Order: sequence, then structure tokens, then C-alpha cells
Amino acid sequence: MSGAVWRASRAAVKRRRVQTIVIGLVVFCSTATVLLALAVISAARAPFDAAFEGEHGAHVTALFDPGKASAEQLAATAHRPGVEAAAGPFDQAVVTIPQDWVGHAPGPLTLVGRPDPAAGPVDRVEVLSGRWATAPGEVVIDTPGSAKYLGTPITTSTGLKLTIVGFATDMSQSSGGWVTPEQAAALHPTGRQMLYRFTDAGTEQQLTASLANTTEGLPKDAVVSGQSYLVLKQAFSAGADAYLPLMTVFGVLGLIVAALIVGNVVSGAVVSGYRHIGVLKSIGFTPRQVVVVYLTMVSVPAVVGTVLGTAAGWVASYPMLQAAFSGISTGTAVIEPAGWLPVATLLGVPLLVALAALVPASRARRLSAAQAISAGSAPRTGRGLKIQRWLSGTRLPRAVSLGLGQPFARPARTALTMAAIALGVVTVTVTTGVTTTLAKSMPAPDRQTHIDVQTSAFSGNKIAPRLTPEQTAAMLHSTPGAERVSVRGLVRVGIVGQPQLVFANFYGGDAMVDHRRLNVVEGRPATGPNEAEVGPAFLDQHGLKLGDRVTLFLDGRQAAVTLVGLEDQGNANAITSNDATRTQLTADPHVVEYDVRLADGTDAEAYRKAVTDADPSLSTSVVTASTDGSIVAIQTFSTTFSVLLSVVAALGVFNTLLLTIRERRRDLGMLKSIGMTPRQVVAMTITSVAWQGVVSGIIGIPIGMLAHRLIAENVRIIHFPDAAIDVWGAPLLAEVALAGIAIAVLGALVPARSAARLPIAEVLHNE
Repeated sequence: MSGAVWRASRAAVKRRRVQTIVIGLVVFCSTATVLLALAVISAARAPFDAAFEGEHGAHVTALFDPGKASAEQLAATAHRPGVEAAAGPFDQAVVTIPQDWVGHAPGPLTLVGRPDPAAGPVDRVEVLSGRWATAPGEVVIDTPGSAKYLGTPITTSTGLKLTIVGFATDMSQSSGGWVTPEQAAALHPTGRQMLYRFTDAGTEQQLTASLANTTEGLPKDAVVSGQSYLVLKQAFSAGADAYLPLMTVFGVLGLIVAALIVGNVVSGAVVSGYRHIGVLKSIGFTPRQVVVVYLTMVSVPAVVGTVLGTAAGWVASYPMLQAAFSGISTGTAVIEPAGWLPVATLLGVPLLVALAALVPASRARRLSAAQAISAGSAPRTGRGLKIQRWLSGTRLPRAVSLGLGQPFARPARTALTMAAIALGVVTVTVTTGVTTTLAKSMPAPDRQTHIDVQTSAFSGNKIAPRLTPEQTAAMLHSTPGAERVSVRGLVRVGIVGQPQLVFANFYGGDAMVDHRRLNVVEGRPATGPNEAEVGPAFLDQHGLKLGDRVTLFLDGRQAAVTLVGLEDQGNANAITSNDATRTQLTADPHVVEYDVRLADGTDAEAYRKAVTDADPSLSTSVVTASTDGSIVAIQTFSTTFSVLLSVVAALGVFNTLLLTIRERRRDLGMLKSIGMTPRQVVAMTITSVAWQGVVSGIIGIPIGMLAHRLIAENVRIIHFPDAAIDVWGAPLLAEVALAGIAIAVLGALVPARSAARLPIAEVLHNE
């Protein structure tokens, strides 16, 4: 009998081709959405955890003052209760590299003296190219680097030459580079480093308590700093975390919409196929076999849609993850979608579809053969008649009153359709809100022409410069057409108490503001001495808040700066300040870029030519307006998912109307026979779903507004001010209010035209 079940199932699939295609498309879109969401969610945590545990990363990287705690005292802390493993003490010294070197800006470089850590108990640094330092004068740099730079010498500000023999990386980010212990001792170390793994390391509170217990008994103020791995983990996932709220919302919506529409399709197939069910039972099919037929009818397109959706989502996840982790130090972590994701979607989505179809399919099981054959496909008498009679007594056009009353004949089907439309409205509302918030958070575009002038230190131009930075600024000012010139210097500076270096942008010149400089959304721009502005990711990674003070150091000098401004976004390892602050740290401005605003009517090409003629080492370009990559990615993702889920919702309407028209063929034939025109049939059909779109909009818009606020308030790498989040004015609400109607009408157009073209004679003859 199994062969007969398969033949009946295959025949049902062929007979209901439209529903089969609808199910396949719905499942395809939903599967792709869910896989993308899961890819971001898993990548935000799993790669870091896997790489960190593989390296036996340090839960805390602690720095001690060598004048207050001896090496023997620090070594003894490795045996304190609660310490799972420890490495060290290692001498730590800070040197200054005054010139650009192998792609790095000048500035301090933290070096730690360590023997080969490959077999160490904590923080097993992985050498990416070259080898480990084994002799004085050799250094391994903590960064992925090209093998062509191996053997390159770098010279410190004291004249010491170190040869790069390897490039390495570690998830603990414990140092900027490593030398032999003997070399570190010769550099006059200013600190000693200990690397700890604790038995209790799940929270910041546990790590703080564990470090305090471990260092108890050491002289006061012996601990200079303690870097938590949880801060590094948060910084690692900061880019992916920006997409998590968005992807989670759309992933959940995709699954719910798929379940609703599949349930609606199967329910309609059962209702419209009563006679078919009766025939199957009369020829010997058991109730269970009838259910299997209907589940198979759904499962075939669902499996095809799942396979294609999984493939599409898998391919799309790679560029999405690349965008999410761009500009982030990933160490040895492998950023790719988790291998279990295809298995999860290939098994989970068809199972969800089958469960969604099981409830309506079970109706076919309960019907006897006689009941099914005699029931026909028409709605049961009396359903919605009161409402339809009341509507017929109004002054509405007859086509409109009939259309308004039709959905009440199938209330359950109407409820499922409205739920799908409402979820489509939710996605449109979320996308509209997110896009508007991004637009409002961006500064007003500068309509004037700008020339970007890069020095050879930044552009890589091998031509030696003719002019000094001061002479270059004067030349740019004096070249006809220049209205304003701002200057950007870029160096790497250290933060007292933290092992990582940060990039420091120092602005000077006219107004000290580059037109592409990030927008300050809280506080004020850092235009005074000892002031700095940072992005939200910097505050997260370093555990700071607006108004805090940090001490920067460079070339033996220190400057305490106050964080006075919060930028709407920004690099987690970069700060912005001004030239007055820079002079306290170094006399070298290390200018990398000039921004020239031209006066109206200036010939930009003529200005560029004059600049390059004056100094061929300068690289010039006309600046065009651009949008940050993370903003573009968020806009792209939200728009894509909004379109996908809106199409899915429209397909649900499409399927519902096809079922309704199939059930009401006789009624439509009778109406056309007594004078209803094709245009009135179209009006009646569209009216039957248009009001559902209105009600769905009323339900979906508040939910979408709430989801938009949750997303905007939880995007970690971009800080949105309240003014950018509160976007819902009357014009925008009116725009999204049309979304429900648009989804309903788009899904109804084809079925409405199909109903209008039904031949009267054929319909009545068949009946």
C-alpha cells in the first residue's frame, strides 16, 4: 500500500502546482533568512571561544610593577587557590618606533620577553610566518604579516635595531611583540607580566575576585593593570553584535510566517479536497495514510525549498560575516558559518513545516468517507451570513459589500492570512525605522568640493617628499581655490595600564575638523588640549564612559586626556584628539592626510594638478560623499529581509485567494450570469483582502515600532541619539500604514484577474 500512498501524494503535488510553488518559495525565503541569522549569532561567540581554548588563552593578563614585586613573589602566585594555570613572570618593556614600519604608524611598541610559548601552559602564541625569536636583536610582531617583511629591521628611538624574524598572533592580545628574555632584560623593562587561567572565570566579578585572591599579600599598588579576556571577547564580537538584533528579529519572523502560510495552505487543501479525501478512504486508504498523503504533498516542496534556501543562505553568509568582522582583530579565530548550520536548517525547517501542516491534515483523518464525499468544497451554511446580510443592506456598492463579507465565511483562514500580512507590515516598519534612524544619525552632507591629499606615509607613494608638513600646509593654503585646509596626523599611542596600543588621530589646521570626521552625538568635539573623542566600541572594549580620563604615552611622554565626546561609531582601537594634545606627546606631527575645501567655482582638476606639481609625493583625489560600511550593511540586510518577508506574506494572500476562488467557482459563475462585470469581480476580490491589510497594519505597526526601538538601542558599534530613534512622525506612519494594503493587494492581483476571467458556461456546467 506504500506505493499507492506515494502515487497519491505525487498526484496531489502535481494537481496543486500553485500551492506547491507557494510552499517552496515561502520555505526558501524563510530558510535563507534563518540560516543568515544563525550564522551571525554563532560567529559572534563560537570562533573566539574555540580559538581561545585552543591556545589556552589567559583569563587575565596582569601587569606588575617590578619595583614593588619581585619575580619570585610573582612566580609564587601561580600556586594560589583558584589558579588553574599560569605563565610568567615575563619582563615587559615599551620602545618607541619613530618612523613608519611594515604598515604600522610610528609610536610605542610593547615587547615581552618570552621563550617559545608553543608548549606553554597559558597563551600559546601561534607563529603565522617565520619563526620565534631565539637570539638578542630578534623580534616577533603580533600581527598577520607578509613573509616578504621577514628580515626587515626596525629601529627604536634609542637607536636599537631589531630584526623581524616572525609574525604571530594570540587571542589574549598580551603584547605587541616578543623578544628573548635576555633582550627584554636589556631593554630596561618597566613591568612584569603574568598570564593567569582561573577556575572561576565566567563573569567580570569572578575574574576580579580571582585576581584579588591571587595577588593577596603582594605589596600595595604592585598590580598595575589586569586585562580581562571577557573584554577582548566583547570587542571581538562587537561587529557581529551590531547585526544580532536585526538578524534575530527577521529570523524569528521568517519562521513564524512560514509556519502560518504552510498551515494555511494545508488547511485550504484539506477543505477544498473533501471529495478527494472521501475517494481515498473509499478505495481503502486508512486515516493515517490520508494524513501521510497531505504531509507528503507539503514536504516535497518544503524539502526542495529548504535545500535551495540553505545553499543560498550559506553562500550569502560569507560576505555578511566578512562585513561584520571587518576592521576587528580576530587572531587565530576562523570566521566562517558554523558547520552545523546546514544540518540544522535541512532537518529543522522541514520538521517545522510538517508540524505546521499536521494540525490541518489531521482534519482529513477524522472525516469518514461518506462525510467527505457529501461535504463538497463549499463553506458550511450559516458561516458569516449575519455579517454578509448586514453589509448587503448598506449603501456600499454590491461588489464592495460582497468582498467585505467573503472573509467571514472562513474565519480561521482569514486569521492566518491577516497574521502573515501583519508580520509583513512588521518587517516593513522595522526596515523603514532602521533606515530613517541611520539617515538621521548621519551628519548633513557637505555640498562643497573637497580634495583629499595623502602623504607618502599614508598612500605608500615611493617618491621622496619635497616639502615639510608645514610647507605643505602653506602650499595648500596658497594654491588658488583653497577655502579651508585641515590636517590629520596619525600615530599609535599607548594607554597606561593596558597592553594594546591604539591609533590616535590628531586634527589641526582650519577649524580642526575634517568633513569626513565622525559625528559627535554626545558631549562635544575634542577641540581643546587634553581632550579626546571616541566611539561606543572603544568605551565597551576599554571599560570606560564619557567623562573618564585616560593617560596616553608616546616616546617617553605622557598626557592625561578627558573623553569629552562620543562619536556615533568608530574603531574600537582608535581615538580622536587635536594638535594641541599631540604636542604634549611628540614633536613630530606625522601628518598623513590633508582635507582641502575648495571655494565655489574652483576647478578641482586644476587644483589637483597644482598640488602634485608642487610635490609629486602627494596623492590627491576629489572626495565624493560616502557612507560607512556598517551602515550600508545594516541597510542592505534590513531591506533584503523586508522584501523577502513581504513577498512571502503576499504569497500567503495569493494562496488564500486561489483557494477561495476555487471554492466559490459556482458563486462567481452565478454572479457573472446575472450581470456582474469582470471589473466588479476584480473589485470584489481585492476588497476582500484590502480591509485585512488595513487591520493587519493597525496590528503590525506598533509591533514593528517596538522592534525598531529594541534594534536601535542594542546596536553596539553605532550609538544612536534619542532624536535619531524617535522617528515616528505622521508622514512616516502614513507611509508604513500603506504597507499592509500594498502586500494584500499585490497578493490579490493575479487571483482577482483569474476570477474575472472564469467562463460562466464552463463553471455552471461543471457544477
